[in-house]
Amino acid sequence: MEIDQWRREYLQGGLERSDLAADPISQFDLWLKEAVKADISDPSAVCLSTADAGGQPCQRIVLLKGFDERGFVFYTNLRSQKAWDITANPKVSLLFPWHFLERQVIVRGSAELVSGAEADSYFRSRPRDSQIAAWASHQSDAIPSREVLQQRFDEYKQKFEGQDVPRPEFWGGYRVVPHAVEFWQGRASRLHDRFVFRSLDDGAWQVERLSP
Repeated sequence: MEIDQWRREYLQGGLERSDLAADPISQFDLWLKEAVKADISDPSAVCLSTADAGGQPCQRIVLLKGFDERGFVFYTNLRSQKAWDITANPKVSLLFPWHFLERQVIVRGSAELVSGAEADSYFRSRPRDSQIAAWASHQSDAIPSREVLQQRFDEYKQKFEGQDVPRPEFWGGYRVVPHAVEFWQGRASRLHDRFVFRSLDDGAWQVERLSP
């Protein structure tokens, strides 16, 4: 069968206005728990979209490491391509692709650095080898070979032997502060349910149903 003939119906459920929580963070929490319960692989995996100073977009998968009423948090090397993009243009988008449940969550907002204390706390919780890898990898830079990366890792492993691994000053986190959060539920005949929460100046959220 040719790729233009690949299709299926989305029949797992629907989404009504009455199903939604009062705010998008509570609704996201509900759907994330359902994704975990459904045993989806990597339910916290999210596609982060950025654009550089010239407007060229780029996407990559990162892992969500926290969320609350302030926004959605991920961590990275602060000299990576995504970090350079965010410095030039803090407007970003997140997409949670929960295909198994025929759902998507799309977050649009602005990225800001988390505090050093937050970054320190999360860094201390990481496995030790992941902490060392943060020192060894010059994320997004060209590298001559895998062996060079392994050599850096081994050097830092020896350097920090017998002591706690400190957080590199070039490693930290971003919080995506949302101004719109969309919840998408697949439906039959491509008549999908889409609801978007939009932030208002007074801190409240306006909810709209969107045409599929």
